[in-house]
Amino acid sequence: MQNGPGSMTDRQYFDEGALVSVLTVEPVGRFLDYLAPEGGVIDGAYVEVPLGPRKVLGVVWGPGEGGYDLAKVKPIARIVDVPAMSMSMREFLERMGEYTITSKTSMLRLATRAPGLMVPPGMQKVLRRGIGEPDRMTDARRRVLAVLDDHPGMGFRPGELSALAGVTSSVVTGLVKQGIVVEGAEPKDQPYVRMDPDYGAKDLSDDQGGAAAELVARVAKGGYATTLLKGVTGSGKTEVYLEAVAETLRKGRQALVLLPEIALTVEFLNRVEDRFGARPAEWHSGVTMGERRRCWKMVAEGGAQLVVGARSALFLPFQDLGLIVVDEEHDGSYKQEDGVLYHARDMAVLRASIDQAQVVLASATPSLESWANAEAGKYHRIDLTERFGAAEMPDMAAIDMRDEPMEVNRWISPTMVDEITRRMADGEQSLLFLNRRGFAPLTLCRACGHQIGCDDCDARMVEHRFIKRLVCHQCGASKPIPETCPSCGVEGKLAPIGPGVERLAEETAERFPDARIAILSSDLADSARALKARIEEIASGGADIIIGTQMVAKGHNFPHLTLVGVVDADLGLQGGDLRAAEKCFQLIRQVAGRAGRVEKKGQVYLQTHQPDHPVIKAILGGDEEGFWKAEAEARHRAGAPPYGRMAGIILSGPDEAAVYEHARMLARNAGALTQIGAQLFGPAAAPIARIRGRHRVRLLVKADKGAPLQAALRKWAYQAKIPPKIRLSIDIDPQSFY
Repeated sequence: MQNGPGSMTDRQYFDEGALVSVLTVEPVGRFLDYLAPEGGVIDGAYVEVPLGPRKVLGVVWGPGEGGYDLAKVKPIARIVDVPAMSMSMREFLERMGEYTITSKTSMLRLATRAPGLMVPPGMQKVLRRGIGEPDRMTDARRRVLAVLDDHPGMGFRPGELSALAGVTSSVVTGLVKQGIVVEGAEPKDQPYVRMDPDYGAKDLSDDQGGAAAELVARVAKGGYATTLLKGVTGSGKTEVYLEAVAETLRKGRQALVLLPEIALTVEFLNRVEDRFGARPAEWHSGVTMGERRRCWKMVAEGGAQLVVGARSALFLPFQDLGLIVVDEEHDGSYKQEDGVLYHARDMAVLRASIDQAQVVLASATPSLESWANAEAGKYHRIDLTERFGAAEMPDMAAIDMRDEPMEVNRWISPTMVDEITRRMADGEQSLLFLNRRGFAPLTLCRACGHQIGCDDCDARMVEHRFIKRLVCHQCGASKPIPETCPSCGVEGKLAPIGPGVERLAEETAERFPDARIAILSSDLADSARALKARIEEIASGGADIIIGTQMVAKGHNFPHLTLVGVVDADLGLQGGDLRAAEKCFQLIRQVAGRAGRVEKKGQVYLQTHQPDHPVIKAILGGDEEGFWKAEAEARHRAGAPPYGRMAGIILSGPDEAAVYEHARMLARNAGALTQIGAQLFGPAAAPIARIRGRHRVRLLVKADKGAPLQAALRKWAYQAKIPPKIRLSIDIDPQSFY
């Protein structure tokens, strides 16, 4: 490993008994002083310290303040047996905390989310190469021995060895019985199988090869830079940036690939294994607690070369981070909307700049922020304009719903029905896309007009007929679907209004009784494993018609899919969201990209009541650059991001009057904001004015691009003590305004 920023030579050593400052993961609001333990301690060491009756995790942050009776200071209980936090990691946490206006304690908690860091690892059974050869050599046994011979002395867990060799567990068991493979025991937190950057290099097209060569050259040169890799859907962006990963591994540095959805990791991990001969470390909510701890420790020790994970993987303690890839960088799930509010794409750029690493932002439909940075020359831009192999971009057309003879409570137009029928006759798949979960977004009483809402939120409850319950998509509360109106008590008058994917599936089953129908929606996936199996089944031809929400738009490859129908293309154009047009454009272009990814050309139809809307016309016309330029011009005129700055402030509490009173006080005393030329809007009830019983009031601050916004917000928002039971959160660069 290279001596990058924050190497051991930058550290301060504290002798035994010296006063040191420790940042703990507990919300005490300040650093705490302790005495260095026997043998001393280095700056950045993870330590266990007494706090009241408990022992808690912390990090040595520098010399203590002193100025009091040292006899009352407690010593550090022990040093945790993990590598010390790098100076670059500490700088990242501090700078991100300053940008997002987040306490250092909250930032440290993000960086220590591996379970059991203070507990020594347990033991596990491992397998190693024994002596001799088996009594009978088979291809399966030969593959097992090849894996062991390629990694001399390394112990493999039984399941890991079977998977790497591509054999059943019985093959491994047979070799163990003969003593050709021997069992042993070692601590659970072990390095991952080494990846070979030259193992499975792919044949790239000319378009891909040129892009890959540029990325490889940038990695080889070293230092920080950000590249926007913009490629049409199906152009092979993944294979291109995996070449940058390969070069990072050759240089002995670590790489991180961020994905927006757990569902995408399954296929991606297989592609990584095909390319490098081993699976990477994983970091997301679908990974077991034990594997999360192993990943955290191996990243810190250099025993993990590549991590594939969700946005929180950005806070892993990389020893020498050389590359960060943010795949589908435009995706909204990279924004953390609760707790610490941050955008992983932007924080990836910050971390890479500190670690002197390269960043690749990959997307077919980049965010306007990334597009604008590339236009301004801050980011390098590489375009992939052709689909890989024989695949062509799909044809796109609108179905004008004003001209379609639609029946009551029907959502699939006759034109779409004809197109699906044609695909079924040809043995091809169709996808109906509707970005609404559940059966119906609203349940209405036709007797009194009452709309059934959540008891704890100002939100309508969504009917989920498959589980026979009404669900609040804000707080997750649910209750049985009632037979009588809870307002007027009349029976038989409750009616579902509007379609969700479940209702669309019901209509599809009625119209196509012989079709095999698959629904892909986040709330219908029992587990990551079940979702993986369902996606693989669909990809192999196990469904005629796929019905899905936005999760189907993200990176899945269905070779037999030739028709995509967007059931309500106007849905994303509604509301006053600053990014409504951008999000609608991205989502529909992404889902359209699922069609015709192999030999047969795809067709995409948009059901719309507004075929002349600028966004719909831009989607159909394929003039992406024209769309971005028009959107950028409109934002520029409005002084809106990325050409201006915004911050959202949400006050919430159980007492609506108290929340409004504090919000109005802030609005009356906004001198710190006016001094930097910022505008303050509000207070006003948030669009969803109550969630989980807490009333929500919103203020919005708008400032020029170069204004010192964070400093002004700190001075303004915390000018007075926040009343009890009221929470104040500040969202720098808000992505949503609910």
